[in-house]
Amino acid sequence: MTNWGADIQQYFHGVWRLMTGRADGLRHLDISVDGFWNSFYAVPVSLPALLINWLAFANEAEALMLLPMSRLEIVLRLALSSIGSWILPLVGLLAVAKQARIADRLIHYVVASNWASALLTWMMLPPTLLQIFFPALAEIAMFLSLVLFFLTLFLSWRVTVVALAKGAAMGTGVFFGMLVASIATLLILQSLLGINVGSL
Repeated sequence: MTNWGADIQQYFHGVWRLMTGRADGLRHLDISVDGFWNSFYAVPVSLPALLINWLAFANEAEALMLLPMSRLEIVLRLALSSIGSWILPLVGLLAVAKQARIADRLIHYVVASNWASALLTWMMLPPTLLQIFFPALAEIAMFLSLVLFFLTLFLSWRVTVVALAKGAAMGTGVFFGMLVASIATLLILQSLLGINVGSL
């Protein structure tokens, strides 16, 4: 990446166009082998927003004495489970891409998916900030979080369908397959690491 800030802005612009159903958004992404690997920079781009969420959970877990570990341990375990649930399903998709008949669009999908995930992670941050700085508005924050959750699902589906360019049925199948794989991976990793986010 020659110009970090400009590249990220361009990629976010590209995935936003995909989210609005415009296939020309792919022109703003680097759909090459190097672009495939560089798209995983989306993980560190997302880290500040993710870290705020992890710290909010760790602070609440420590205050309620729900987990027998320090805040740092909680944050590190949340990081492992969250990043694992991002990367591991993509690794699984790589393994079955040929059988699923999407190998020719795999780079398009992975690049678009990674940068879309980064953008959506930042979009999901406001409810957490609202809850941190205005605890009295917790119910509003929860409602906003729910609305944004369903919105991000829709936008992720749109990115999948447009990036794969295999039709709505195939795109929908891949989307739900990856969604289930991501949730299952997250729950398994959280269980293995001794973290129960649902307890809060």
